[in-house]
Amino acid sequence: MKKRQIVLYIIVLLILTNNIFSQDSAGYTVAFYNVENLFNPQDDSLKNDDAFTPKGLYHWTYKKYVRKVNNIAKVLLAMGTWQPPDIIGLAEIEDDAVLRKLCYDSPLKGYRYRFVHYESPDRRGVDVALLYRAKRVQILRSEVVPVVFPFDTAARNRDILYAVARFPNGDSLHLFVNHWTSRYGGYAPTIPKRNYYASVVRERADSILRVEPEANILITGDFNDYLTDESIREVLRAGDIDNPQHHNYTLFDLMYRFLRMQNVGTHKHEDFWGCLDQIIVSPALLDTANPLHIVGREAHIFKADFMVEPDEKYDGYKVFRTYSGPRYIGGYADHLPVYVRIAAVSP
Repeated sequence: MKKRQIVLYIIVLLILTNNIFSQDSAGYTVAFYNVENLFNPQDDSLKNDDAFTPKGLYHWTYKKYVRKVNNIAKVLLAMGTWQPPDIIGLAEIEDDAVLRKLCYDSPLKGYRYRFVHYESPDRRGVDVALLYRAKRVQILRSEVVPVVFPFDTAARNRDILYAVARFPNGDSLHLFVNHWTSRYGGYAPTIPKRNYYASVVRERADSILRVEPEANILITGDFNDYLTDESIREVLRAGDIDNPQHHNYTLFDLMYRFLRMQNVGTHKHEDFWGCLDQIIVSPALLDTANPLHIVGREAHIFKADFMVEPDEKYDGYKVFRTYSGPRYIGGYADHLPVYVRIAAVSP
């Protein structure tokens, strides 16, 4: 009898805690996840997507596609303590078809996700997108921020996605979802491209702050640069909240705390873990007196056991990705997602 009472007590406690979390001021999560080549298996003649077709290099079949979508849904569902994220920035998705599959025909379908997506000029056809739970938050407006390099006007770059979300307490959040130029082809030759991306984001953030100095701005994405690289440190000028010399900055990178940890990051290159995926915010979101603010003033990296595997070459662990070279292994992605908890206190 005593054991039964304990079990009933735990069940009641869980139910009460769930209700509290879904209604209280800390009940919102904003996340970002580079899902690594989420292509549908149909060939698109306007995109260089042949490798991800049934007859392509990766023999990308409908069965593998469905597994990939369900794997992503599994990660997002596991990320939430009681509920999956309310807003999710995604990178490396091909088109609306994969977003419809993820939102409406996967384990996420019961959460009534909607999405924002615009086709970008990227030659491979991979874009960024935004998922949001329409019953929890509202997207007031959205637009693309095109990126055209003045030094390479022929380049076809991924757009930046900008959106304004409104929470039930009436406060708004300016969101920028990014996927900057990769290091493929060499780190040094691609530095100017990521620096230019940073300058575009910085200009847009400054234009918002000039009109609304206390604006809530959240910039996230796969920047393909680390916090110590020129694009983040000097061009975007994203500071460290724990560095007194940065107290006058107007953007802060919440990933700095991970620099002080060994073997922690969102992406592993050989034996090095680093944070290519980041969350950067304006000062208003760090002010706990602000009705809309980051809980704990910190970002998190989500790493469940099923998302990693032993690293036999470099020791430790590595992300369990979909392919190892051209060999299909059926994992999740080559990055780990990042997220923040957001309080939205009603007046």
